[in-house]
Amino acid sequence: MKEKIYTLPVTDAFAVECECPLCVLEKKLEEESVEYALGPALMEPDKRQETNELGFCRTHFEAMYNKQSNRLGLALMIDTFLQEKNKAMKKLYDSKAEALNKDASTGLVKNLSNKLSSKQTDTEKLVAELVSQLDNIEKSCAICRKLEHTMDRYIDVVFHLYFKEPEFREKFHSKKGFCLKHLKQLLSSTKKYLNANETAIFTKNLMELQLANMDRIEKEVDWFTKKFDYRYNDAPWGNSKDAVIRSIQKIRGNSDLK
Repeated sequence: MKEKIYTLPVTDAFAVECECPLCVLEKKLEEESVEYALGPALMEPDKRQETNELGFCRTHFEAMYNKQSNRLGLALMIDTFLQEKNKAMKKLYDSKAEALNKDASTGLVKNLSNKLSSKQTDTEKLVAELVSQLDNIEKSCAICRKLEHTMDRYIDVVFHLYFKEPEFREKFHSKKGFCLKHLKQLLSSTKKYLNANETAIFTKNLMELQLANMDRIEKEVDWFTKKFDYRYNDAPWGNSKDAVIRSIQKIRGNSDLK
């Protein structure tokens, strides 16, 4: 296979013996993204603006905190993120404070009548806008967004190599399938990157590979459970000793379970 710089991460991931090569790819990308967020990104104004706007999800906050290599950098990002979000929340609250006080003083009778009306009170509008702000904070993450964007590009590379490089296609067919998360991503991405004929070919081959390996992992877990029955004490474990970990990885994707 004639290697190109943009195919190297994909071909390297598909060379690893695992339950999902896309998980291998995503995990490496995630680790690099965490390191980048704690390093070079701190000095780039556009990246700081992005982290101020998006912040990080719990998983990636914990990953950065656990690095312990740059707690100051993490604190600086948290500080400016909180400044921006606190300012926006206070601005929204202050804009409705007078109406909120008015609604609060109208009394129980009027409140009950408002419940029977389809008209939204100023308080209800404020609550809806605050919930919307909090939803945006909860669902946004600079690292997740980068992962989503880059993984989409890697999926494009997978499709390109699959149809252009026979050696890669053979390697693809030799794998153990994918986790359910990345199976879904591969299937949903066919609409974006493949024509009708390519979609039919790829889906047939992918699902035959996936179903065979889902059956394999189920049998390995089943044998793991049987090994706790005294009747199978002397029977060999086969590939089932780590079947529980691998089955979780198959179902849910990238995992640090050991």
